[in-house]
This record gives sequence, structure tokens and C-alpha cells, in this order.
Amino acid sequence: MKFSGYIQARETYQDEAGLTGSINRARLTASGGIATNFTWRISGEFRTGNAGKGASVALADGYIRWKKKDFGIQAGQFKTPFAREYYTALPDVETADRATVVDSLAPKRDIGVMADYDLRGKAMLQAGVFNGEGQNVTTNKDSTVLGVARLVVRPLKDINVGGSVAMYFGDSTRYGVEANYEGPELTVRGEYVAQARDSLGGDTDKGWYGLAAYFVHKKVQLVAKYEDFSRDAISLQQQNQAWTGGANLFLAGTAVRLTLEYISREVGDPGVRKGTGLAQLQLRF
Repeated sequence: MKFSGYIQARETYQDEAGLTGSINRARLTASGGIATNFTWRISGEFRTGNAGKGASVALADGYIRWKKKDFGIQAGQFKTPFAREYYTALPDVETADRATVVDSLAPKRDIGVMADYDLRGKAMLQAGVFNGEGQNVTTNKDSTVLGVARLVVRPLKDINVGGSVAMYFGDSTRYGVEANYEGPELTVRGEYVAQARDSLGGDTDKGWYGLAAYFVHKKVQLVAKYEDFSRDAISLQQQNQAWTGGANLFLAGTAVRLTLEYISREVGDPGVRKGTGLAQLQLRF
């Protein structure tokens, strides 16, 4: 049995709101093997209280996995395979938060079964069927399912390109494309994600982000990110555009990371722009 986890302590300063301290994430994971080719994982997220609510613990991952050579199957609750930035563990994302379009449109953790095939590191195909009700909901209320698939191809050593699709049958279809270059010092990444409302029609929810990160020193990584997201069928006030500039300081290898960011975000039409300063200390074990 192996224990791992991370904690993120954050201080945020926002125009007109002032300074706020928070625990952004606190997660503990236990994992291990139970028999030949079988492994398991249980992960819990510890949540601080907010207005009217006390602190709590919620199940994040809870699944059994079987793998033989390049083929694997897992069942339980886990991340749906959609969008690179969502599927990447949050402590490994270069910015403190995921892009708004990814956080808004990517299907999150769900209960279901998934198969995956790894073609010797050249390509990875994942496909699963889920309840479609979200995290920690143990009943399928409408008897429909969520199908999710993701294919990532590595044409060159440091380059990945891929696509994802998620179908809430009879309701909506979400899709995304991604491209990623990750070298020893420089990372360049972009994703486009959209949602078409199959039952209602109307404008498509859509957005994208582009990110560049560069190690100017083995302990200092500079990061720049631009994101654009809109849900015009709901409201023009859902339009969201933001610039992020910052740095990651690795204080003890990858185990301790201090993230310093400034985010300039414009929301609505006509837009109202506000600035946010952020400092987050992250420890992994």
C-alpha cells in the first residue's frame, strides 16, 4: 500500500474584494495491488467550510484497475478522459487554476467503466461509459448514459496532438482538440473545447486557451496564458477573457512549489475587467 497526496494553501487579492486566504485543495490518496494485474486507488478530498456549511470529506477516486501489457480496464469513480488540462492532475498544471472553458465544459469525475490501449507510447486511446450524473451520485436518474473517448497521438518525441468527445445522449455533445509541445525547458500548449446542445439547438458554447511556460532556471518557471470562453446561447454576460502571467518557484524539487500569478479577467458584454493577485504554496508527498 502506498500513500500520497498534496495540499494547496492560497492567498488571493482581488480588486474591490481585498485579501482572502483559503485551502484550495487538500487530498489524500491510498493505492496498491491486490492480485496479478489488478490495482486499486482511493482518494479523498478534504474541504474547508464556507458560508453556511461545515468542513467535509468527499470521495474523489475509488476504482479497481486491471491491466495486461498495453490494454487496461478500470471500473468505479474516476476522471472521465476528456481534455488534457482536466485529465492532468491539478498539481502538475502550470497555472494555479485550469482554464475557464476546461473547468466549465469538461465532464468531471463520474461512476462508470473505461478501457484504454497504449500503442507503445506512440498513441493512447481511452473510451468509457458513465452514469452521467457526476461525482458521488450513485443512481442514474434519467436512465441515459455518458459516453466519453479521447485519442492522443505522439508524432514526435516532445509533441502530442489529440481529440476528445463526450456525448450526453439526447442532450448535448462536447468535443475538444489539443496540441502540446513539452521540451526540457519550454512548454507550449493549446486546447479548444465546445458544447453543442443536441436537444435545444442555438449557439454553441465554446472557448480556447493558449499557454507557454519556460524554465529560466531549474527552480524558476515563467508562465503566460490567455483564455477565451463564451456561452452566447445562455447570456452574453457569460463571456470570459483573461490574461495570466506568473512564475512557479520550485523550493524543494517538485515536492514544494510556490506559484505567483496576476490574472486580468474581463467578464460580460460590455466587459468589466478586474485584476487578481495570487500566491499559492503547494506541497506534495
